[in-house]
Amino acid sequence: MIEIKPLPHCDAVVAVPGSKSYTHRALVVSALAAGESLLINALRCEDTEHTARALEKFGVRILREGDGLCVQGTGGKLQAGGEKIYLGDSGTSMRFLTALAALKDGRTLLDGSERMRQRPMGRLLDGLVALGVRAYSQEGDGCPPVIVESRGLTGGVVRIDGGESSQFLSALLMVAPLARGDVRIEVAGHLASRPYVDITRDVMSAFGVEVQCAGDHSFFVPCGQRYLPRKYPIEADASNASYFFAAAAITGGKVRVENFRPASVQGDAGFLKILEKMGSEVNCGESFAEVRGKDLKGIELDMNAMPDLVPTLAITAAFARGKTVIRNIGHLRLKESDRIQSLASELAKMGVKVEEGEDWLSVEGGKVRAAEIETHNDHRLAMSFAVAGLAVPGMKIKGEQCVGKSFPEFWETLEKLY
Repeated sequence: MIEIKPLPHCDAVVAVPGSKSYTHRALVVSALAAGESLLINALRCEDTEHTARALEKFGVRILREGDGLCVQGTGGKLQAGGEKIYLGDSGTSMRFLTALAALKDGRTLLDGSERMRQRPMGRLLDGLVALGVRAYSQEGDGCPPVIVESRGLTGGVVRIDGGESSQFLSALLMVAPLARGDVRIEVAGHLASRPYVDITRDVMSAFGVEVQCAGDHSFFVPCGQRYLPRKYPIEADASNASYFFAAAAITGGKVRVENFRPASVQGDAGFLKILEKMGSEVNCGESFAEVRGKDLKGIELDMNAMPDLVPTLAITAAFARGKTVIRNIGHLRLKESDRIQSLASELAKMGVKVEEGEDWLSVEGGKVRAAEIETHNDHRLAMSFAVAGLAVPGMKIKGEQCVGKSFPEFWETLEKLY
């Protein structure tokens, strides 16, 4: 357990590590390129290490050099064998590596933590079946452990529901160029977290593969395209930057995040506009963003495109005047914890008036008191509630080590605010 020291005066400059979303995707795509790629400023955390170790089991050589990863791509010729791959709590790794397993000859079993065994995979498995692969859940419940038996992808048309996770679509898109025929993916219903699909397309394009798309509902990958090896710089993580922007907002101080690109494809860069709408002053350059805290007011907004920032927003809302209503976030119940329920229960401990529905959360700002926060082994909760401790003396965070999932240096970076 860690107790957060209150911050009497906040005026700081910090830098955050490379994007987790970009690192995962660049690892997968560079592994499929024929030749050596260098990923600069790649994020080293538990989740990306799960992806890297699994790729090594598929015969991809990865050398860790300073803040970079040197990836010896296989050109899509993955090592065959009866692998068992363990992916811990990393949902991104589970979705991406399941699709990748479809490119090799043979059988792969992919498993994870107890929480991972509750997270849905059925729509991705159905998508792989449509592309000529035998892919199924071992227990028949649509969740890990999953088994993939394959001799490569045939190509064809896949229809998936977009509401559960954009990672299913991203996983299929990244392996689609290696299919024997064209791949068309048709998305039914609303596509959750669309910016993450834009990140996928951005990385694929950087390595030489283009995806044709019509809105949110049709994606086409012509066969015959190949990933090309390259030197690839990974931009800073907008999700991780959000905690420091929120720190400025709730303490009435000033924080500048260097090495940050406000114009990023990352949906979470949009948090700056939210803070501005709530009353903060925001100043941006090409490679930095600065937030100055002012009187905050509650707002109502749709957070479907920024699900990872709902905890950061909920904490900020606790210090705002009036009510903040956060809508269209039902898929948060399927994250590392049921994030809607976890946020509601922990905010209530702090004396915050909070209500939850199936896909929404409302937070009434007011007097906030210290509490002992249970993180539910959820890195986003740990980091968000830590920010509250900057403004409220006596806040304690249990299970603080869970930040290693996405931001191992979080506590050291937080210290820089002092």
